Amino acid sequence: MRVAAILLAAGLGSRYAAATGHTIAKQFVTLAGRPVIRHAAEALLPHVALLQPVGDPDLLAEALHGLTFLPPVAGGAERQDSVRAGLEALDALPEDQKPDLVLVHDGARPYVTAALIEGVIAALADHPGAIPAVPVADTLKRGENGVIAGTVSREHLFRAQTPQGFRFPLLRDLHRSAAAQSGVTATDDALLLESSGFSVALVPGSEDNIKLTYEEDLVRLERLIGPALLPRTGFGYDVHAFAENRPLIICGITIPHTRGLAGHSDADVGIHALCDAIYGALAEGDIGRHFPPSQNEWKDADSARFLVHAGELVRSKGGMLVNADVTLICERPKIGPHAQAMRERMASLLQVDVGRISVKATTSERLGFTGREEGIACAATATVLVP
Repeated sequence: MRVAAILLAAGLGSRYAAATGHTIAKQFVTLAGRPVIRHAAEALLPHVALLQPVGDPDLLAEALHGLTFLPPVAGGAERQDSVRAGLEALDALPEDQKPDLVLVHDGARPYVTAALIEGVIAALADHPGAIPAVPVADTLKRGENGVIAGTVSREHLFRAQTPQGFRFPLLRDLHRSAAAQSGVTATDDALLLESSGFSVALVPGSEDNIKLTYEEDLVRLERLIGPALLPRTGFGYDVHAFAENRPLIICGITIPHTRGLAGHSDADVGIHALCDAIYGALAEGDIGRHFPPSQNEWKDADSARFLVHAGELVRSKGGMLVNADVTLICERPKIGPHAQAMRERMASLLQVDVGRISVKATTSERLGFTGREEGIACAATATVLVP
């Protein structure tokens, strides 16, 4: 029996984005040094002959680079549309390459065991469909207007997971039929079989087969997937003098001011200090080691490139940034009105949740070079988890 898997990556993950402030779709967020969806693909590949990704082709090609998979196809507005796109792509294969069975898996479920996948496939010998599911253990309450309106019996209730497995021709035909009927929507593929009178087997799911939805899910998945990680903290400090005829760029944000800062690059004192803190936590020297000021390549360079490099270095070591704290020391300009934009900019460059980045400021009470408004200083700390 030839088995294929459709790997769904077309969703935007609106709940995850709203909860974390991430601009990256959750299936492409870094988990234990690799994209979430890559973990899902690597779990499926030993059990299938064909892997059909559905979503942004460029993002998928980058996330799955080096793995064996069919050319990605674009998804649709709804999950059901994306599954159908994957089914049609498989159906377009030469007859001798078409699958007999198909698994449909959420790209945002990275921790799926071999036993679970094998259980779903085995159940298809006796049933046209099978899904992994976990019995509901908690007491269920129905709520209305913020108060309990009733208690729902949890007997015979299960939480559905993926990968869900089906006989390929049947699922293809049911999706085509649903598409031809206006208003027919299925939240999962098993519902199409249920609605048509076909039996769908329940096989044991796993409490660890969670779908990345909230930030705490990512922390839990890091514990499951990643190696034992140890915390390491680095400290960075940088100073730049004020200079005429230069823009003032701090923490990636251009701030209106009478003067900018002097330096070989764009003299972003906040990013430079944070880079040194991250490099220090990794025992990787300082920013000058990676971007020597003696090289013209970095003259007037955007310091955002330096922070991107620091974040990539953390991920290349299988680590993760836990938090960063940046303290700017100056009399003027006032940092408070720009602090949130600075946090968001550096979080984006580092590919982390904005809640992990702190930016604050203080003065030196008119003492020293910062007190005389001759320049700006910055101190930063960074904590990373690394194997």
